[in-house]
Amino acid sequence: MRTALVTGSAGFIGYHLCARLLADGWKVVGIDAMTDYYEVALKDARLAMLMESEAFTPVQARIETPGVLHDLFKAHRPEAVIHLAAQAGVRYSIENPESYVEANLIGTFRLLEAMRAFPPAHSLLASTSSAYGANTEMPYVETMKTDHQVSFYAATKKANESMAHSYAHLYDLPTTMFRFFTVYGPWGRPDMAPHKFTKAILEGRPIDVYNHGEMSRDFTYVTDLVDGIVRLIEAVPGDDPVEGDSLSPVAPYRVVNIGNSESVPLMDFIGAIETATGITAEKNMMEMQPGDVHATWADASLLQHLTQYKPRTQVPEGVAHFVAWYRDYYII
Repeated sequence: MRTALVTGSAGFIGYHLCARLLADGWKVVGIDAMTDYYEVALKDARLAMLMESEAFTPVQARIETPGVLHDLFKAHRPEAVIHLAAQAGVRYSIENPESYVEANLIGTFRLLEAMRAFPPAHSLLASTSSAYGANTEMPYVETMKTDHQVSFYAATKKANESMAHSYAHLYDLPTTMFRFFTVYGPWGRPDMAPHKFTKAILEGRPIDVYNHGEMSRDFTYVTDLVDGIVRLIEAVPGDDPVEGDSLSPVAPYRVVNIGNSESVPLMDFIGAIETATGITAEKNMMEMQPGDVHATWADASLLQHLTQYKPRTQVPEGVAHFVAWYRDYYII
């Protein structure tokens, strides 16, 4: 039985990824700090489902704590590492930047040091579409320059990319950074727009629509993202580039977009929630928030070349699944 270590295992994406790996026959060691950035009850519920499998080993700890990851690697010697643990949220990074330094920078450093001591066959680290920052040319391609991040959250994730590249080069650690794009779906985070919109609409409250709705996102359904990650585990960076590759010339390292390859207007996404709930939302049109970007749009060709996979869930279908889960979980 192959062993995978997943950081952030009780998080939104981490839960779905762990469940998929367990279903595929992996032994999974999951570490999560269970922080109260959002309601811990949601994390507890996700974790409880994972713990139904004897192949899942839960660890509650902060990855930035010295020795924690080193000891886990020593004990379990994971073949694959998927690093999802991070302080998330563009807007919260303005309010509490220090938490991003601790979790995203120091935490990732601790992971890299553990991998240096006990090298896995492949490590996959989460980055973000926010790394593209002020770029206006779209769709985003992995080989674009990404020098102008507009939020501190994005800056820490871009720093993670550079940190991981240096370790891949210095210690020959095969590494893939995946940049994901506005992930949504069942068990999603309460601080994200789909959850906030659905909650407000079902409670009969107005929703806040930033930049007067003049925004668009490459909304990616969570199981599509997980499919991409799982397939990338086998696409270990080596010496044979594929078409459009971002493979480093000096390290077994590449960056891969995982997105739906479609930039959907925010108002269309809201419309899908209105259709799924059967309620027309009252909208508060607001100004653009600091650190936000007008649009995101992934070119996911490299993912397809590496894995023969392309995300396929369209927004109306994905939103319907999310709203159905929301009604069931919150008994509405």
